[in-house]
Amino acid sequence: MTTSVPRPDELGAFLKARRAELSPAGAGLPETGGRRRVSGLRREEVAVLAAISTDYYARLEQGRMQASAPVLNTLARVLHLDDDQRAYMLQLAGRPPARPARRTSQKVQPRLRRLLEDLGTTAGIVLGRRMDILAWNPLAAALVTDFSKIPEKNRNYIRMLFTDPSVRELYVDWANVAHTCVAQLRMEAARDPDSPRLAALVGELSVQDADFRRWWAAHHVAVRGVGTKVLRHPVVGELTLDWDTLAPTVDADQHLVVWSAEPGSPSHDALRILASWADGPGPAAVGHGAGSDSGLSG
Repeated sequence: MTTSVPRPDELGAFLKARRAELSPAGAGLPETGGRRRVSGLRREEVAVLAAISTDYYARLEQGRMQASAPVLNTLARVLHLDDDQRAYMLQLAGRPPARPARRTSQKVQPRLRRLLEDLGTTAGIVLGRRMDILAWNPLAAALVTDFSKIPEKNRNYIRMLFTDPSVRELYVDWANVAHTCVAQLRMEAARDPDSPRLAALVGELSVQDADFRRWWAAHHVAVRGVGTKVLRHPVVGELTLDWDTLAPTVDADQHLVVWSAEPGSPSHDALRILASWADGPGPAAVGHGAGSDSGLSG
């Protein structure tokens, strides 16, 4: 079994960002009462908690050496990393299996397409690598935007969040939604560090948006899962929707993200109205691209 290529500079930046967020009290250290010159923990404090030398830890943060698996596990405990952050750290350290170097063009899985077509009052989109939008159903187009009018090379969810004013306005808590998406993209960057399209997307958004640039530099990570979002729709008003992520076993690089509402709730009634509108001369029906790698997603 092969392992991914270690990225010591990225690992060092991640460790530095995490210790900067952890207070001495939160790490179980006694308060000295003196004025601290750095935010969070000092290098020597992390080293003491991890039972390693300060020089060893400093070399890790400087990207000048690779950490052993036991040290990484200890650092995960000392820095209070959650499961997502620990997985990201291990990716950067070169511990998990690598993906194939050659990436084929993505097309939506037939099973996911059938699910999209069968959804009634549930909006759904299929996201691929880099959050490229591979497919959607009519209700998703009515809820978010008419994806068919967006050039395929720009049909990317996180790109829309930061560059499309109507999509930005749709989310009542846009900052939290966008920050989470950046953290999810950061996790993907660890799994696929050599993707030129991902690098192009990050570069473009970093230049265009100060929030993206700041959040990307913070090295926060997250995986897609479940949650609740509040949307401010121009036609049906405010909706509170639960979202879930489903991944087919045949292709872990694709996820079906669905938005639904509690039956009988005002938000469910609003989705029914949107669904009726989508069945008429409104947004395009279930759509898909020829393959998201046919152009830069960004």
